[in-house]
Amino acid sequence: MIERAFLNVEASLTGRRWVGPGLEAERLSEAMAQMTRLPLALCHTLVKRGVAPAEAQAYLAPALRDLLPDPMGLRDMGPAADRFLAAVKRRERIAVFADYDVDGGASAALLLIWLRAMGRQATLYIPDRIDEGYGPNVPAMQALAAAHDLIICVDCGTLSHEPIAAAKGADVVVLDHHLGGETLPDALAVVNPNRQDEDGSLAHLCAASVVFLMLVEANRRLRAEGVAGPDLMALLDLVALATVADVAPLLGVNRAFVRQGLKVMARRERIGLRALADVARMDSAPTPYALGFLLGPRVNAGGRIGQADLGARLLATEDAAEAAALAERLDQLNTERRDIEAAVRAAALAQAEARGLDGPLVWAAGEGWHPGVVGIVAARLKEATHRPAVVIGLEGGIGKGSARSVSGVDLGAAVQRVAAEGLLLKGGGHKMAAGLTVAEGQLEAAMARLGELLAKQGAGLGGPGDLRLDGLLSPAAATLALVEQLEEAGPFGAASPAPRFAFADQAVQGRRIGENHLRISFGDGMGAKLEAVAFGAFDGPLGPALETPGHHRFHLAGRLELNTYGGRTKVQLRLEDAARA
Repeated sequence: MIERAFLNVEASLTGRRWVGPGLEAERLSEAMAQMTRLPLALCHTLVKRGVAPAEAQAYLAPALRDLLPDPMGLRDMGPAADRFLAAVKRRERIAVFADYDVDGGASAALLLIWLRAMGRQATLYIPDRIDEGYGPNVPAMQALAAAHDLIICVDCGTLSHEPIAAAKGADVVVLDHHLGGETLPDALAVVNPNRQDEDGSLAHLCAASVVFLMLVEANRRLRAEGVAGPDLMALLDLVALATVADVAPLLGVNRAFVRQGLKVMARRERIGLRALADVARMDSAPTPYALGFLLGPRVNAGGRIGQADLGARLLATEDAAEAAALAERLDQLNTERRDIEAAVRAAALAQAEARGLDGPLVWAAGEGWHPGVVGIVAARLKEATHRPAVVIGLEGGIGKGSARSVSGVDLGAAVQRVAAEGLLLKGGGHKMAAGLTVAEGQLEAAMARLGELLAKQGAGLGGPGDLRLDGLLSPAAATLALVEQLEEAGPFGAASPAPRFAFADQAVQGRRIGENHLRISFGDGMGAKLEAVAFGAFDGPLGPALETPGHHRFHLAGRLELNTYGGRTKVQLRLEDAARA
């Protein structure tokens, strides 16, 4: 049976059908509100996440001690922790080989900080995105093996059979989360919740979380010997940053990691993150939004278009002067990255539109497109078309690209299949994101085959899709207290979106702010008024319709948030959609 459109909105201004809570969800929410005395709007949010009334209080206060999995539940964890501790005790030479993104940088920083607390040092190696590409390579691993006893690969290595085999004379431990193949490289240990022989219960962890679990196990083994290990709780700001920036689902232990990590970050004790927050002009307590859109892109900027190790060095440093210099450089690189990204995005969208946007896959490739921005542009194409997207930079007959997926479509598995069939030089990733290398002569065939595989998973069948709402609110009900209570159900992010509410039959006054954003004030005629902001509203139909609403009244939909300005905090709506009432 088709659900009835919420507020009878079959086609909103952005072309979406609104869907609210079903009758059963309404019944369960009302029952929870009676049993727990929690606000009905919060109960709607909890019911939508499958939380029972008896579990509500525990869900609203996730405790890491209750949710932290046993590290030994992951295969190879014992050998990994043993070898790591043996290297520490014997003062062996350790190298950390990390990916160049936030997850890789945070993973490396976790190890470097832990080792420093134990009076040990390690060599940091992060490959250049353009010259070396993703993950371990043969020359780098040979050079590291010649000068080190142990190489720890973080956020990479699971598919690196040849490079790891080339690391003669050194042991290699892999701590990763990318999708594993049918066989594993010949490393001493491969700890990865996405190995094919794992049960998948921890598949949502990012690499930094895997590293953290290895350090938990290392500390546990030290404690059994009567030795106190470093303070792991103080490292959770790095785990939180990596979890959010890598768009890991905020479910289970990830919620606790991010919730606790935000508290650690708010203390501003990590010199590098403090310097980065200052250059990003963060003037309030950290939030998942700040991690994903202010801090994350700046940490990433070095690996995208600058020096690959800048982000990891910033996260690990204890030197205030170095932190300030690194943060400033990363901020500059992020500005340059935005300019490069804008040019590639315009060219990629034009090419994709010319090819057609109605298939299961949207893709574009261009000579000289910077490989450091193709992933971001792929994400923008995915958001604009609601389809998996691939963007590839070509140079010297070789294309290096990044891909981003939509919910319900396993992109990493499809890319890995195309690579196994020989149409890609290499490729892999996870459900929502993947990387690939392709010969220019195979480009069309590879993309056609990838499109076939994605179509079998249902990619490209829908447009914008339904807009799912958690319920109906009035402006008077949107109080500071309600927003603070709703935030207890967070943190919100991937796989756990912030609750979205509708405001029915509102009189609207709108004005353009900046180049293409919209700010409106609205009320239902009962006295209370609320402000809303819609970023990029004039890139679509929302801006023109609401800036000059005439005599029309509107249903509005979006997410409530707190806006602090000039020392005052008030509630505002982050507007996502609207429909004529």
